[in-house]
Amino acid sequence: MKVTSKEVFVRSPGPGIGVTGAAYYTRAAGHELVSVHSHHSRSDTADLAVYRRSPDGGATWGPVTEVATGERRAGGMWRRYPRAGYVDAATDRYVTVRVEGVLPTDEPLEGMRQWMLHYAVSEDGGRTDLVDEPVIHASSDAGAAFHAEHPLPGVWRGRAGVMLGDLTCVPLTLRGGRDAGDILVPCQICPVGPDGTFLNKGGGFTFHDSAVLHGRWVDGGPRLSWRLSERVIGDAGRSTRGFLEATIAEVTPGRVLMVMRGSNDVRPELPGYRWYAISEDCGWTFGAVRPWTDTAGAPLHSPSACSQLLDHSDGRLFWLGNLCEGNPRGNSPRYPIVIAEVERDSGLLRRDTVTVIDDRQPGESERLTLSNFYAREERGSGDILLYLPRYYARVSTFEADNMVYRIAVEPA
Repeated sequence: MKVTSKEVFVRSPGPGIGVTGAAYYTRAAGHELVSVHSHHSRSDTADLAVYRRSPDGGATWGPVTEVATGERRAGGMWRRYPRAGYVDAATDRYVTVRVEGVLPTDEPLEGMRQWMLHYAVSEDGGRTDLVDEPVIHASSDAGAAFHAEHPLPGVWRGRAGVMLGDLTCVPLTLRGGRDAGDILVPCQICPVGPDGTFLNKGGGFTFHDSAVLHGRWVDGGPRLSWRLSERVIGDAGRSTRGFLEATIAEVTPGRVLMVMRGSNDVRPELPGYRWYAISEDCGWTFGAVRPWTDTAGAPLHSPSACSQLLDHSDGRLFWLGNLCEGNPRGNSPRYPIVIAEVERDSGLLRRDTVTVIDDRQPGESERLTLSNFYAREERGSGDILLYLPRYYARVSTFEADNMVYRIAVEPA
């Protein structure tokens, strides 16, 4: 693998503004893209979402549409995180899952009790939605009633929320196993304590368990019936922020690999690892959570940051994220960012394939963040395109352009 180009995809609109987002396919075939990016003047808040379309794989772009992501409402500030859609190849439907909620004082951490999930389905590449409604667990269990205020097991509005992780928490459609055709969406849930509200069990910035939402088409139509998997429970003794921002891949038919972010935030003596678990039953239950290693069993030090598994059309599975030489401290250092191949049978990283995409440059701040990214395979070329803002390159400002890196994938 080799980085062949690095360009500005979307420029920062002004001082102190960072841009996060990417370009996504809208149909199961062809080269139509939608670019969805957001402006940020502080961490964990989208000030504005910006949409545009390309009919030709990004060679040209149409007019820009701006969408508000915040609005004063009764009870506080309503916030929505912009998300692009996922194309279900079997139906050519464009499915969007988004996070939204009302924050009483507009403090991002209030989302731990307020964030809920909604989904929309389009059959024209996201131009119009046939369905737009909350994600609610469909249960036949006696006495179990789920609704917008209590949409999922363990989730109640105002007490414990549910979130998507970063842009890297990409859905997939199961190809094999008894549930082939289900759409799987990795999510993260805030655990509750004895008082029935969010409990930060590890004392870090946040705390989460991970899980997988299973969406199944209802009678062949555009509505999805949702059910939540067993949770992968965060272990405060190993990760002070639990297990979060899961990325998933179907490594063999019906067998699902989950790789998660952890943290040693507030406990730097803990090892800073990625964590992984494997499901043998299409993503309903997961085995033991272990430190993610290379194929020789050597540990992989990695900061608390997002990562992404990417299933390539040539049959290989790639991972993109941050690796570091020594033990990280919480979120740092979020450089370099690398790409490597994952062995499907074991679900472990092939260290001999690790390729550095970008790293801290001379004169850049130690706070440099090469994270909050999204990667996709380009149709036709097979190249991997990585969309990445280089936050905190200059320590005095949050300002960052959104970059796009082109990574050539050599034949297997």
